[in-house]
Amino acid sequence: MKLTKYEIFLKVLTFGSLSKAAEYFNYTQSAVSQIVQSLETEMGITLLNRSRSGVSLTSEGEQILPYIQDIHAANQKLATKLFELHELDAGVIRIAAFTSVTCHWLPQLIQQFKKDFPNIDFEINQGDYVETENRVQDGLVDFGIVKLPSKLVTTAIYQDPMMVILPENHPLAACDAIPVERLSNEPFIMLEPGNNDDLNRILKQNKTVPKVEHRVRDDYTIMAMVERGLGISILPELVLSRTSYHIVCKPLTPPVHRVLAIAVKDNATLSLAAQYFIDRLVKAFPPSNF
Repeated sequence: MKLTKYEIFLKVLTFGSLSKAAEYFNYTQSAVSQIVQSLETEMGITLLNRSRSGVSLTSEGEQILPYIQDIHAANQKLATKLFELHELDAGVIRIAAFTSVTCHWLPQLIQQFKKDFPNIDFEINQGDYVETENRVQDGLVDFGIVKLPSKLVTTAIYQDPMMVILPENHPLAACDAIPVERLSNEPFIMLEPGNNDDLNRILKQNKTVPKVEHRVRDDYTIMAMVERGLGISILPELVLSRTSYHIVCKPLTPPVHRVLAIAVKDNATLSLAAQYFIDRLVKAFPPSNF
C-alpha cells in the first residue's frame, strides 16, 4: 500500500523535522509540509508547533497522537492482510548483489521477511559490480544492490567507508587514519578490473600511483595476502565485517566512501513481493547515513 498521511506525520515527529522526514521518504519538504497541513485542516486543529529548531506537538496534538498511532497500526495490518489475500505470499524474489552484501545484509533481512511470508523464496545471484548491473539491466533479477553511479533506476541507501588494510605489525597500523599519498610507498595488492573502480578513483583524485605487486579478483584473497605481509590494500568497510583475518583496518584521510543503492530496470514491472522486500530494505538504513 502507498504511504499514508499518518505514517508521514509520525515520521515527522520521530525526526522532529519536516526536512528530515522529507529526506527519509525522498519527498520535497514542501510536499511533507502540505501533507501535515492537510491533516490539520481535516481535523480542524493545529497538530504541530513549528520553529527554526524543528517541530513539536501542540497540546491538541498530544491528545490526538494516540489515535493517529492506532490508525497507522491498523493500516499496517491491513497492508499485510491484503498482501496475503492477493496470494502474494508465494513466489520468488530474485536479487543480484556482490559478496559483501550477500554475506552481511541479505541473510538477516531475508530471515525477518520469511517470518511474515514463509512461502516466499529467494534467488541470490552473486557477482561483481559489472555483473550485478548487467543482471538487472537484462531482466534476469527483480533488483540488485549496485554501487553509484549507475545507469539504472536507483535509490541510494548506504555510504560505505573505504578502509586501508594492513598487516598487524605494519608501521602504519599505529596511525589513526592513513593519508592516501602514503600508499605510493608500500607494496600494494590490487583488485582486478571490474572490482577496483572505487580504488582507481581514489588514487586518481589524489594523484597517487601505488607499487602494485599482486593483482587478484577476490576481496577475501586480498585479506589473506595482507595477513601474510604480502602488501597492503583498500577495501570497503562492509567487506571487512566480522572478518577472522589478523589484519588492521584504518580509515583514509580525507575520508572516502562508496555509495550503495537499490537498482531496478523498471519500477512498473516489479512484483508486489519484490516491492515489499525493497521497502523493508530501504527502511533498514536510517537517512542519517548520508
